[in-house]
Amino acid sequence: MPTNKQRRVAAQRRLQKQLERRAELARKRRRNLLVVVTVVAVAVVAGAVALFAGIGGGDDPDTAAATGTSTSAAPEATAAPATTNADGTVTCTYAPDTSGNPNLTEAGTPPDPAATPASGTVALLMSTDQGEIPLTLDRATAPCAAASFTYLASQQFFDGSPCHREVNQPTFGVLQCGDPTGTGSGGPTYKFAEEVTPETTYPRGTIAMANSGTPGSTGSQFFLCFVDTQLSPDYTAVGTVDEAGLAVLDTIAAAGNDGSFEPSPGGGAPNLPVTIQTMTVVG
Repeated sequence: MPTNKQRRVAAQRRLQKQLERRAELARKRRRNLLVVVTVVAVAVVAGAVALFAGIGGGDDPDTAAATGTSTSAAPEATAAPATTNADGTVTCTYAPDTSGNPNLTEAGTPPDPAATPASGTVALLMSTDQGEIPLTLDRATAPCAAASFTYLASQQFFDGSPCHREVNQPTFGVLQCGDPTGTGSGGPTYKFAEEVTPETTYPRGTIAMANSGTPGSTGSQFFLCFVDTQLSPDYTAVGTVDEAGLAVLDTIAAAGNDGSFEPSPGGGAPNLPVTIQTMTVVG
């Protein structure tokens, strides 16, 4: 029979082992929690980067990789920023897109790039199956983008194309269009430089050009802001949507999106499908 002293010693040993096990479990829980917090933080940062850097563009390296297309088959041509001429026009550079992206559509290039108008406006009518959206392009703010947009419209480049992406967030509400393939990676066979300043913003009604997140990757994709949208000044603001057009956008936005682009680049296809029936230059 164990004595009382022996029983006390045995009980103390059991208690000590229990305390040690509890301490070890607590350490494991803390380690696991740290790992989870770290992973979540990295995911949030990566998602934020993708949300803004991946807003569109036909020559996104990730897109090329996903389709099995090499982006190193040929050196990339550089789309130089516009230069101002003595007569007030600008010289635009529309560089060939040599990424090998299979979703590019041949449309030629805008005429007379060495004498692109840099004043005045161009009126377009974007007729969709959800209603008409009048657009006004500002040549003074974005002469090269306005010239390209106008040229592509005159070539019926946008006609019959879906608006493939919608984002519905309080500070990021856009409808993205301009890809004839509807894949989110399509565009023309040329690209050009962004026309931005540190003061570029994207209030409700802004028309802005999408890009792949790398300099000089603007093409045909554009997004229409139906809320004041908080983005870094990396996307050319080329014009505005009028109040009648915003009413159509509000109806489309109210239906939301299907989330198919989550978590990156965000949003999804509009729940109320939108197709550009025609894009017409009206003035």
